[in-house]
Amino acid sequence: MSEKSRIRWLCRRGMKELDVLLERFVATEYDDLDERERAGLLALVQLEDPDLYALIMEREQPADAIQADLLRRIRQFKRPPGAG
Repeated sequence: MSEKSRIRWLCRRGMKELDVLLERFVATEYDDLDERERAGLLALVQLEDPDLYALIMEREQPADAIQADLLRRIRQFKRPPGAG
């Protein structure tokens, strides 16, 4: 199984909101991530749903700057097109 396939599998969540958001992000952005960003994404998708949801909703702080940047980019996918 390729790393991208593994990440896509890990994006299948118990929370539908996370499932959709993460799968869209991986489908459109994964190939453009560098190795550090891919490692940061892997760490994020290995979190439990409530912990990941809290990070995405900015209720918790990410572990490092790479995760902070990834979370910012992931949040862009929950906004409708044209919204800031």
